[in-house]
Amino acid sequence: MPEYLLQDQIDSFYRNGYLVLPKFLDATDTYALLKRSHKYLEDFSVEDHPLTRFTTAEDNHVGDDYFLDSGDKIRYFLEEDAVDKDGKLIRDKTKAVNKIGHGLHELDPLFRKVTLENDRVKAVVRDLKVHHDPVALQSMVIMKQPYIGGEVGEHNDSTFLYTDPPSAVGFWIALEKCTAENGALSFLPGSHLTSPITKRFIRLPEGGTGFESLPISTDINAKAQSQGEYIMETCEPGDLVIIHGAVLHKSEHNYSANTRFAYTFHMIESPPYAQYDTKNWLQPTEAMPFSHILESSKSQHLA
Repeated sequence: MPEYLLQDQIDSFYRNGYLVLPKFLDATDTYALLKRSHKYLEDFSVEDHPLTRFTTAEDNHVGDDYFLDSGDKIRYFLEEDAVDKDGKLIRDKTKAVNKIGHGLHELDPLFRKVTLENDRVKAVVRDLKVHHDPVALQSMVIMKQPYIGGEVGEHNDSTFLYTDPPSAVGFWIALEKCTAENGALSFLPGSHLTSPITKRFIRLPEGGTGFESLPISTDINAKAQSQGEYIMETCEPGDLVIIHGAVLHKSEHNYSANTRFAYTFHMIESPPYAQYDTKNWLQPTEAMPFSHILESSKSQHLA
């Protein structure tokens, strides 16, 4: 019997590729994460920052050392429109940051509590039975700043957090109200069953990052990719969206006067059930190996 989810919710996740759980995080924890996020923005030191901008453009992904070495640190990445053509910050620093990541789940006690010390997260993982022994490999707060919060085009998460076989699952928690105006998430239901993982985001041998093509599985009908209509999922603070690594999703530009803060972390399968190799942009370190979600005695087998 499921511990936390209803069987209908489990079925919905496998059918649609995502699942919304309203009020998963209580108001106290949600506000604590939002308040801590604002404190990070206030403490952001522009003087010693390389002004690394975050972009999802196919030909212009972040590839500098500040980004590539961020897995065991808490670092700041700017909105594209927060920096001018001469590399100068043109917004107040608290309104310029696109996201803060990627080691919040280990390095910050409040985020660690919600991610690695959360019995409900563990129960959901056991109920879904996607993984044998999942590990959290990255976490971030995404701000979606007013007026300049950039569009995130159609993508799936396994492209950027690739394992063989693909195994990424995202946990996305709204810290503020997410609406059609400020860039709520939209999903193409069922696309995880029809859209192959055709490429992966890697560290290039010559430095920086890029994409490597992958063979398309014969089990998936590539012609069905992107068919159907996207569904926007507006959220209230504390709502959780669980995102299958292969489901197509996106969010629009934020043209409103409101931010859209969300905390998200991702987990993947561990060896020997899946392999995460040294080509991936994000690498574990000796100081911070990937964090196990479940106690080994409670690990569940795939359904």
